[in-house]
Amino acid sequence: MTPNEMFDLTGRVAVVTGASRGIGEAIAHALAGAGAHVIVSSRKIDGCEAVAAAIREAGGSAEALTCHIGDMDQIESFWNAVRDKHGKVHVLVNNAAANPYFGPTIDTPLDAFQKTLDVNVRGYFYMTVHASRMMIEQGGGSIINVASINGKNPGLLQGVYSITKAAVINMTESFAKELGTSKVRVNALLPGGTDTKFASALVKNDSIRETMLQHVPLKRIAAPDEMAGAVLYLASDAASYCTGTTLAVDGGYLIG
Repeated sequence: MTPNEMFDLTGRVAVVTGASRGIGEAIAHALAGAGAHVIVSSRKIDGCEAVAAAIREAGGSAEALTCHIGDMDQIESFWNAVRDKHGKVHVLVNNAAANPYFGPTIDTPLDAFQKTLDVNVRGYFYMTVHASRMMIEQGGGSIINVASINGKNPGLLQGVYSITKAAVINMTESFAKELGTSKVRVNALLPGGTDTKFASALVKNDSIRETMLQHVPLKRIAAPDEMAGAVLYLASDAASYCTGTTLAVDGGYLIG
């Protein structure tokens, strides 16, 4: 198999959640660039349509389909629509996330706590359940959960978010153990500090950013595109013997 063949996703259907901007948008473009038909998903249709249109303008294949993964009814409706239209899914990237509270963990409001768990844990879990059932029927697939370095090293003033990302890492390993015999691979991406609107409370704050960079050997914040190559690898046949792993793309933060 040539390098081009290893990364070729032609004929495959890929779902990317939280794909209207940031890391999810970069991942959607990368998968489409490798030949996949990408279902661009997020809570709001306008942002999804804009990304899907940009992919098509670049010569790729994409469509927009909304889903708020914190809402169980929307998850059900989303997968019914995918099954009805495509009958298959080869790649799921669980990227959508919530972090509504930044502050002392002991002061976390109940509604912020619940929203973070509903999206980051329950949402990832049931998106994976639906996708893996379809993948088992078709003989395999790849699921990539976007976790965080916070799942390994909790972020200051990001207690509940960090806890949920640790859960995503364990969830990844649990599904990987059970689904391996069905040829469904499950892996996790652990992004470091990345210049996105979602992470703006961290990367746009001079004091927090400089403190973070003291622990980053590469001494810079990542661009969203720098996460996409790792996901393309995990989605493709290049990673055919890779499951249950956590791939840190963090500039060396976790060793720093």
